[in-house]
Amino acid sequence: MTIEPIAYIYTDFKEKFGIPRQSGQAPSLRGRIVLEPAYRQPDALRGIEGFSHLWLIFDFSKAHRDEWSPTVRPPRLGGNRRVGVFASRSPFRPNSLGLSCVELIGVEPDNGQGMTLLVGGADLLDGTPIYDIKPYLPYADCKEHATGGYTDEVPRHRLHVEFPRNLAAALSDEAYAAASECLAEDPRPSYQDDPERLYSMRFAAWDIRFRVADDLLTVVAVDQEADV
Repeated sequence: MTIEPIAYIYTDFKEKFGIPRQSGQAPSLRGRIVLEPAYRQPDALRGIEGFSHLWLIFDFSKAHRDEWSPTVRPPRLGGNRRVGVFASRSPFRPNSLGLSCVELIGVEPDNGQGMTLLVGGADLLDGTPIYDIKPYLPYADCKEHATGGYTDEVPRHRLHVEFPRNLAAALSDEAYAAASECLAEDPRPSYQDDPERLYSMRFAAWDIRFRVADDLLTVVAVDQEADV
């Protein structure tokens, strides 16, 4: 069996570093889903505007490998404990399929690319192939007594972000809010804890550089990307 993308999503993330590890953790993020020509039929989206959230089934297109491992090291556990690949959301899976819940902000009219979907909170790389779109159903998808397995063992870790006003001025208000939310999620590899190390997150048209000491992330530079 083969499947093909029905759409692609376009976001502000040009590389994997900095993308939130789960959808919805940076709600100010915006993405546009553009259907492929074969699926640009208005009837295919009829009724979708009545849903607040959508499920996206997508391809971890930058994580393809020739072989797969039955165990992975989830960042949630500090990267030093292995669990089964099917007990994780690792991108390194036999079929490289991902599942993401996003907020449906709106349906944009046809501007030459068919009707497009504006979504919020997407944890996806720019240009990610989308294999399917399904409505989120609160009565079916939200389980009141659900448990989170080993993820319940570790409290959610967030950083305080210090973003100097003169550097933040380079970004639009929307981009500043989204970038700040992503930085607060601590994009560093879990095994790195060097307060002198300089990190770089490519976000939209900017290269945002920062350092982290304890629970404080300090942005030290914001530069325009050379290829933008």
